[in-house]
Amino acid sequence: MAALQVHLLLIASLLSSLGAGQCLVQDAALLSYMDQRFLALEKRLEKCNQDVLEYVEEFREFSKAVLSRLSGLSSGRAELQRQVEGLLTRVEHAQRDIDYFGSTADSNACVEVHEELLEQQLLEEEEEKKRLKLMFNASCDHVLAGIRSLKVVKKTGAKHGSWMKDPGKKHAKIYLLSGSVNNVILEFANIMAFMEDNQSLKARRVPLPLPWEGTGHVVYQGFLFYHRHGSLNEIIKFDIRRRKVAGQMLLPGAGRIPAYQLSAHTKIDLAVDEQGLWALHAEPEAGGNIVITKLNAAALAVEHSWDTPCSSRGAEAAFMACSTLHVLYNSPSGGSSRVLCVYGVLGARTSPGLQLPKRQGGHSTVHYNPKEKQLFAWGDGSQIIYKLHTEQKV
Repeated sequence: MAALQVHLLLIASLLSSLGAGQCLVQDAALLSYMDQRFLALEKRLEKCNQDVLEYVEEFREFSKAVLSRLSGLSSGRAELQRQVEGLLTRVEHAQRDIDYFGSTADSNACVEVHEELLEQQLLEEEEEKKRLKLMFNASCDHVLAGIRSLKVVKKTGAKHGSWMKDPGKKHAKIYLLSGSVNNVILEFANIMAFMEDNQSLKARRVPLPLPWEGTGHVVYQGFLFYHRHGSLNEIIKFDIRRRKVAGQMLLPGAGRIPAYQLSAHTKIDLAVDEQGLWALHAEPEAGGNIVITKLNAAALAVEHSWDTPCSSRGAEAAFMACSTLHVLYNSPSGGSSRVLCVYGVLGARTSPGLQLPKRQGGHSTVHYNPKEKQLFAWGDGSQIIYKLHTEQKV
């Protein structure tokens, strides 16, 4: 029994020795692996350090090269500046030589050129006057001799406004624009529909996308021309049938003072006569006198302008007839309106002093209809027609 126990103890001791030996072998293998890894890391760090040293050296060489280039550019710029300064000096010398020779040369050639240009300009102005005279005389062979009678057609709308027919169309439509600021046109089929008591039911309302200002608007060839509210001098061309804006323009010099002192709400007064579309306004630079501008209705552009001796002071309205301006004057309290200033753009003038018959009061607008040879006026809310007396030109 004792021998068996001893045998078992020897076996246990042997197994224990074998386990300890196996652990030592494993530890040695782990240490060897770690040593190899550290050697690999050291080699990589050494290579990285070598690369950094190479990069530093390359950067130093690059810096030297850049500094060298910059130094060369500085010297080149200094040389270029010296060359430019030398060139400027030569140019100055050449300019002095040119001035000297120019002062000693004969200047008669320059004088002759200036005289030729002046003669050419005068000839062109004379030709333009002849062209305008032929054009204006072609469709206007009469002059205004008097204002015979009036007819109060209706009393409706605001104190200020305008009403008219379209002299450029064959229809008999009446257009009513009530107020000095508004955006609705009333269109009537004819004068009889306009005169009816329930006229609002007979009218076609045409809204405008942009409101008007003043009472100086006209209807011509199917378009309404008016001064846009809120603008200094913008004229709008509105297609009544299609109900859309067809053109816009700025009238130079207009809009700063009223066209007529007694109608302060109107800064631009548009007019139509036998020659087409006109614009009337006053300018401070002209001493408050009225300026006439001929407009091209199709292109909505300025064709020509004339300064007139007709003052806007004391004036209440004006109209164009046969390319001649007729300005009506009145008292601020409203009295008898008289045509006291007449100016023809071709130089022809009729005798002033024409008086509007019978009626006492003021006018916010007076427009000439060349088709019917009548004045369509708006006075204190009344729509009035004045019949004109004309005479043949001599």
